[in-house]
Amino acid sequence: MAAEVFLRRLSRWQAEQQRNDIGDVHVMVYRGDVGTEYRDREDFLGRFEQDVRRPDFDMVVAGAARLVGCAYGFHASRTGGWWSGFDGELPPDIEEFTASGRVFVLAELMVLPAFRRQGIATRLRERLLERRPADLVVTTLDLDGDDAPTEAAGHVLRAWGWSRLGTLAPGPGAAPREVWIHRPPG
Repeated sequence: MAAEVFLRRLSRWQAEQQRNDIGDVHVMVYRGDVGTEYRDREDFLGRFEQDVRRPDFDMVVAGAARLVGCAYGFHASRTGGWWSGFDGELPPDIEEFTASGRVFVLAELMVLPAFRRQGIATRLRERLLERRPADLVVTTLDLDGDDAPTEAAGHVLRAWGWSRLGTLAPGPGAAPREVWIHRPPG
């Protein structure tokens, strides 16, 4: 029998307090190349630290006896060029939604492999977005390295009604990422 998994929302302070556990989940979910786990974990924790400080940061975690997954995000900055590096022409409505603060970025959604296919990712996503009214929700997927995780994540996003918008190269030295969007009903 599978352990019961509970969801709870974390404040910014609580998220910062659990950063090491969240870093451990990241390593177990993405399984960096042997010998690179430390660098991968530190890179993730650096991004996480920046994201926690963003206005409208929100986070939901899933736990049983230990942390088994999390989802977090924030509203895209109205200024500062969240879309800079987008390859191609950005549809005008997306620019409008961003300028009016109506775009929510699903920055991370992770579930430990042993707890997948139990609906936990769906529950995390729904709980995170229920308090975050947005006309558009966006997320990005890595394009570099092994395509299997990206392909699997793309299948999940399609099943949830998301669509691929294009690619984003966030800055010099940063790997390009696929951009996926979802327009919540209503």
